Amino acid sequence: MMQDVSRRNRDICIVCEKGSTLIPHQNFTETLPTEMSVRIFSELDLRSLCHASLTCRQWNNIIESSDYLWRTHCLTVLAVCQKDVDGDRKDGLSWKVTLVRNYQKGRVKKRWLKGRYSNICRAEDLPPNSMCPLDVETWGEILEAELDR
Repeated sequence: MMQDVSRRNRDICIVCEKGSTLIPHQNFTETLPTEMSVRIFSELDLRSLCHASLTCRQWNNIIESSDYLWRTHCLTVLAVCQKDVDGDRKDGLSWKVTLVRNYQKGRVKKRWLKGRYSNICRAEDLPPNSMCPLDVETWGEILEAELDR
């Protein structure tokens, strides 16, 4: 099935593959309480959540205003970058801002710690986006992990 957005009613329509029949479906955020919409959005992974926030203004407003949605994803970064996340939260930054500030660092650190770059001999062999500023403690953890391998 393929989805199309009807501009007239702002309803989501399903186009059947065997025919051109449009079956209108109302935008769930217009009929459900906001708490239920947040619960539905909470089932999305981070990439899907970001894409969903681009769907329409109503979805964007719900997603952007829900600290709960961003907190859930930020907790995965917390496991890798606890000091940075804790510092951002102490400074009063929202969960979304904290996530944005630490997401790339968390991904890079996790890959280094798992040994993904253990056999790299030259800087040119590093994959794109595999480096970002890391603090001294993080480099210490990475070096310890490399020595243990």
